[in-house]
Amino acid sequence: MERRGIGAAGTPEVLPADGAFDSAAGRIELERGYPTAATVTRIYDAIDFQRACQGYLWALPISAMAEWQREHRDTFGAGNLDYVDYVTFTDKLGLLTANATTPYVMAFPSMKETGPLVMEVPAGATAGGVTDFWQRPLTDSGQTGPDGGRGGKYLVLGPGHPDMHPDGYYVVRSPTVNVWFAHRALDADPARARAAVEALRIYPYAERNAPAPTKHLRPEGRPWTGEQPRGLAFWEGLARIIEEEPVEERDRIILGMLAPLGIEKGRPFKPDDRQRAILLEATVVGEVMARTIAFAKRFPGVSVWPDRGWEFSLCLSETSQEAATRTQFDERTSWFYEAVGVSVGMMGRSVGAGQVYLEASRDAAGRWLDGGKTYLLRVPPQAPVGQFWSVTAYDNQSRCFVDTGVQPDRSSRDPIEKAADGTVELCFGPTCPPGTPPANWIRTVPGRGWFAYFRLYAPTQPFFDRTWTLPDIEELSVAEQEMPHTL
Repeated sequence: MERRGIGAAGTPEVLPADGAFDSAAGRIELERGYPTAATVTRIYDAIDFQRACQGYLWALPISAMAEWQREHRDTFGAGNLDYVDYVTFTDKLGLLTANATTPYVMAFPSMKETGPLVMEVPAGATAGGVTDFWQRPLTDSGQTGPDGGRGGKYLVLGPGHPDMHPDGYYVVRSPTVNVWFAHRALDADPARARAAVEALRIYPYAERNAPAPTKHLRPEGRPWTGEQPRGLAFWEGLARIIEEEPVEERDRIILGMLAPLGIEKGRPFKPDDRQRAILLEATVVGEVMARTIAFAKRFPGVSVWPDRGWEFSLCLSETSQEAATRTQFDERTSWFYEAVGVSVGMMGRSVGAGQVYLEASRDAAGRWLDGGKTYLLRVPPQAPVGQFWSVTAYDNQSRCFVDTGVQPDRSSRDPIEKAADGTVELCFGPTCPPGTPPANWIRTVPGRGWFAYFRLYAPTQPFFDRTWTLPDIEELSVAEQEMPHTL
């Protein structure tokens, strides 16, 4: 197998004292063991570029949080303790791999000025929790949290705050000053779901005896995106959030690697021309790295069924992102490039509770999904869910909904047509095939790649036993498109 750049022809196996050779870092010249001036420049450029690319991957979780927090404040006008409710398909257009079925409610408060915060959750069918800004869960809430759907008050302590254990609160501690409060309303009744959303509250613990009402805002059609920023804005946002947050031991090496590029806590980010050029290229190459890690996964435990192409989209073994002997760097990169948020309930390990996320970016023949082609997905009857299932199409570049002006999602709660045995046949493509009911069609965009998530809410035992299987997405020929696919 030819490898360009790495292990290039002419690269010696042992470093010589004198001479020149080509490498992945470019032309290397040595004189009596010392690098020439040109080589010093070239090597430092290579070092800094490599470090910037890895720094990009490392920063994906916190950069997404910081950017979404900025959108809340600058685009929606949300205050520090305000929720933004994402109810409709258009509300969610900027959200990475959102589901289109359930309302979301989000807040990104900082404890810098408020001190400890109370998150009040109502009784009912909700799922969510609190994460720090590295997207490590501090607690679930709702059905998979300690309140078990009965509702309750969660007290969040910031870094360095003295321990407190007041009666009547579930107490958690955040290692970051900024936190994320995230919720989904799971009730099938829209009125009850809306009531649960509106009952969510945030207030400082210091004001617990007379808290101010919590504001709930809506995007109201304003364009926004929860993607990590591109270009120099990525590094500007990273520099800002690093300045606000404590430095953890696990991050000191990466921060040491980024310091020669001008990103250092306690120092203004003012890159010179050389640093700027390296950082700009690293955001492009770094994103290609992230996209490769996400859509061409090479770590173990990805496959759902041995004879199917469906993969687990969330492959972290622990919500802390830490395995026994390593940080799950690639697993973390894969998930946080595609999505935001993780909770115990999202890990897909509880029978009859939580969620499972399955992903397909290729068809049954192993080809990337193409928005200009037409595909068929057969969902077998008796799907193993206690609540519902859904399938959603996402743009592979934005990781947001395929934006066609209509909802790119179908679920078992929708009025879709079924075969006599309960099988559901869904078509994906730029136009609705003649033999497909419109309710069973999800529109895609020609010239764009896409991928699908299949979600199981409250997965039941047949999923864990793997006795229920989901076929791969199949490309349909022109002749096949003319045939009726729902009996």
